Amino acid sequence: MGRTQSFDRETAVRGARAVFWQSGYEDASVPDLERATGLSRSSIYNAFGSKRGLFDAAVQNYLDEVVRPRLGPLQEAEVEPGAITDYLDGLREALRGAGSAPALNGCLLINAAGAPIAHDAEVARVIAAYRDELRAAVGHGIAARLPEAAAADRERLADAVAGLVVAAFALVRIAPEEASRSLLTARGLIDGFQQ
Repeated sequence: MGRTQSFDRETAVRGARAVFWQSGYEDASVPDLERATGLSRSSIYNAFGSKRGLFDAAVQNYLDEVVRPRLGPLQEAEVEPGAITDYLDGLREALRGAGSAPALNGCLLINAAGAPIAHDAEVARVIAAYRDELRAAVGHGIAARLPEAAAADRERLADAVAGLVVAAFALVRIAPEEASRSLLTARGLIDGFQQ
């Protein structure tokens, strides 16, 4: 008869998420993951199959608990006109929050996009899907904010704003003021849009 899992899977995944978010996949050592999850190496491998399996679980948890709650108001059936600026302002505050995970580490998936793990086809697919989800959410927010604007103008604006959000995530670890400025620029593009 097989043993039942005697650990809280979500707690372990959150612990691993913190390590991967801070260190990246390649630099996250198994001893660091053991400490963060409270699991032994053999338990990690039994529960997740491999370090990579734990990384995949951590990425899914990151999407479910960090990314999608923030994007949620932009993904509603009826998006509020102020949702896009609320998103940008909230993200800016999160990236400016001293000691917060986003301020210290940026975005787990944007970080992974610039690391060797991104050469893995499945990881590349997840990163691309995340970028598409972000871009679509921003597009919905801009459409709600600027319903009278031409569709092509809204599309260009959504591309620019999504790109500035990605830039902010990529910059925050090394240049937090530049990251903040990217989000202010995104906000300014929306606020200053001439129909």
